[in-house]
Amino acid sequence: MKIAVDAMGGDNAPGEIVKGSILAARELKDVELFIIGNEDNIQNEIKKNNISNLSIDIINASEVIDNNESPVKAVKTKKDSSMIKGLELLKKEEIDAFISAGSTGAFMAGALLIVGRIKGIDRPALASVIPTAKGWTLLLDMGANTDVKPKNLIQFAVMGSMYATKVMGIKEPRVALLNIGKESEKGSQLTKEAYKLLSKESYINFIGNMEARELLESGAADVLVCDGFSGNVFLKAIEGVAITIFDLIKKEVESSFSSKIGAFLLKSKFKSVISKLDYSEYGGAPFLGIKGVCIKCHGSSNAKAIKNAIMQGKIYVEQNIIGSLFEEFSKEGER
Repeated sequence: MKIAVDAMGGDNAPGEIVKGSILAARELKDVELFIIGNEDNIQNEIKKNNISNLSIDIINASEVIDNNESPVKAVKTKKDSSMIKGLELLKKEEIDAFISAGSTGAFMAGALLIVGRIKGIDRPALASVIPTAKGWTLLLDMGANTDVKPKNLIQFAVMGSMYATKVMGIKEPRVALLNIGKESEKGSQLTKEAYKLLSKESYINFIGNMEARELLESGAADVLVCDGFSGNVFLKAIEGVAITIFDLIKKEVESSFSSKIGAFLLKSKFKSVISKLDYSEYGGAPFLGIKGVCIKCHGSSNAKAIKNAIMQGKIYVEQNIIGSLFEEFSKEGER
């Protein structure tokens, strides 16, 4: 299996990207890794680590796509960028998966324009793992599609259910629709119509509407479906709350000697909670609906997050989710 990583994307490129790739290479002896980016910069980072007996190759790329650039323009003009080179390799099937922590907009635009979408899927979705009190939930869409139709939400539900089953190992995952109330008549015209269609969809295990609060408290859904605008707001709100709570706890702990003693005694418990809320534990967010395996990492990804994204990509390929989606959506007329 061949997996390529964009070394120049993200806030911590190329250092953490290269380090994470090396960590993955040490564990995945049956995977050949390609690191794409400025060859001199990558070599400088590699020298800081021991890569003897590791299958890692460098592909030079002279350009970098910045987060502030127009996604479509960047895709069309920066042909020698690390991101575009990786997507071209994926299109030609010279690699099996591509990982990047770079611009989300450019990655999605490039995946659509270069690799293409699976026939029968109108809008590919970006899926992300959300930690809950009972485990995790796969949220999609988390920002790729701000305006959608009811049909798109059905497709998100089918793709998310398949991914949860094959990659996350959940048998008959519970699928819910993000809404402002549990009743079927609640919400916008979009969610009301989507509710009706989801109730009739035989492929998925639809359990109804779910409020954001309920999801976090109970973890009662394995897959949560919504439009990209709502998903992105929900995700960033959770991140903001988590950061604020940790900052408040830290200030209280440092406020007195007795607080510091108490924190020391609870250190292992704090670590457990932080681990559950740490995005790096979950790797990246797959673009579901694209004809190749594309995984988007958080912009501030560290080496652990990159390593886990590569591991995630390996499972994605091994479970042949692309082939399963092709097969399922070829039945669109029947469904």
